[in-house]
Amino acid sequence: MLLQITHETHYAYAPAVETAQHLAHLRPLRSASQELLEHRIEIKPAPAQRSDSADAYGNARTFFALESTHEELSVVAHSLVRTSMPAPPGEAEREVPWEQVRERFRYRKGSSYDPAAEFVFPSRYVPRHDDFADYARASFTPERPLFDAAFELTQRMFSDFIYDGDSTEISTPAVQALAQRRGVCQDFAHIMIGCLRTLGLPARYVSGYLLTQPPPGQERLVGADASHAWVSVYLPGAQGNGTWADFDPTNGRQPGEDYVALAVGRDFADVSPMRGVLHGGARHTLKVGVTVQPVQAPDDAQAPAA
Repeated sequence: MLLQITHETHYAYAPAVETAQHLAHLRPLRSASQELLEHRIEIKPAPAQRSDSADAYGNARTFFALESTHEELSVVAHSLVRTSMPAPPGEAEREVPWEQVRERFRYRKGSSYDPAAEFVFPSRYVPRHDDFADYARASFTPERPLFDAAFELTQRMFSDFIYDGDSTEISTPAVQALAQRRGVCQDFAHIMIGCLRTLGLPARYVSGYLLTQPPPGQERLVGADASHAWVSVYLPGAQGNGTWADFDPTNGRQPGEDYVALAVGRDFADVSPMRGVLHGGARHTLKVGVTVQPVQAPDDAQAPAA
């Protein structure tokens, strides 16, 4: 599937901002099921400094600095991505019991290091809490394969929770969203990660996009989509490193070729699409518009973006 993504971010400041530094995670990842063909970011006003780099988790990020007074900031990211169905985990990874995974990541002196261990610990938006474990236990029965338990937890959350954009804010604790059984995709991802980590299992936050379908008879609206978030669960291999399997509790399914991954981290704080430090601009308004559009594949192959 060929997908064109436009992610527009617009800030209006009052009073004007004198100087600013920003960090953006807006460049889609490259993976076995995701090929980045084109990507560019348009920034107005033009930044005095700009650089691209990779963060600790391998995500692409763009830093830019504005050194002149400005009342508005516009950042528009354009990406063309070719996606395919992710390969399913191997039989060995699918069948490992969840308790065995928990024991693998229990600290022991002299044990070999697995990079996935970093995603067992609490993070800014995902603390460990008994309420997470209590909710997860119905799915994590004795000796059940981790893959099966995670998939059932995904479907239970889809059935038990209500998507409500007015019920939470970025600062709403995940345990509160769990108690009220409502929130948005960010909340659901944090809750599921909390369930897994509280049981001692590695899980990470994935930010990205989902191709949505307009109602029958209606055209796709420009800017009507939104960023999405889901969960990646680590399935250890019999030998060496294992694989990560993705689950989307907001939609009760595993991501397919209609998903585009932007970045992975411990929680939203690691992969926020835009964040910055401002001098001035005590108040601001923010408008974000996302368009995910399927496009006809060109006859000739396109070269991947640099």
